[in-house]
Amino acid sequence: MNPFRWSFRSQFLLGFVACASLIGYALYVQFVQQLMPCPFCIFQRICFAVLGLVFLFGALHAPRAAGTRKAWGLAALAAAAAGMGYAGRHAWVQLHPPELPSCGPGLNFMIEQHSWLGAARQVLMATGDCSNIDWQFLGLTMPMWSLVWFIGLAIWALQAAFRRRNTHRFHR
Repeated sequence: MNPFRWSFRSQFLLGFVACASLIGYALYVQFVQQLMPCPFCIFQRICFAVLGLVFLFGALHAPRAAGTRKAWGLAALAAAAAGMGYAGRHAWVQLHPPELPSCGPGLNFMIEQHSWLGAARQVLMATGDCSNIDWQFLGLTMPMWSLVWFIGLAIWALQAAFRRRNTHRFHR
């Protein structure tokens, strides 16, 4: 069966499963392989979690109205776009490593000092450890793969939301 022809609910459930699997793999890498995440990685995980929740709630809602499906698709696009921003910036930092040796203070310290918004701005200025390449698959680093997944999931959500549905039960 062609997944591009599945129902909106099934397509959004698959998007949720993909996000949950990606977060699960990130936790496996952190706790089993002992590869500690940098602040960029934490924000990418948050974006995957938000995107996964949009997929889950959209699937549970399973709207019949095209406008509501489009709203869910745009909400997923917004979450994916935030993730694309963090993953893209992280990949750029890895490709153009700064001269300073560390990322700066830890995420908990940044949140305590600046709030979430200030910490998000601070993460975008990350240096040092964020440029370390500790993991690669097929020549791409983890943030590069995150960027690929965010783009793919955004396209998946938009396809699910904006695809014309056949409203007739029986058709020729």
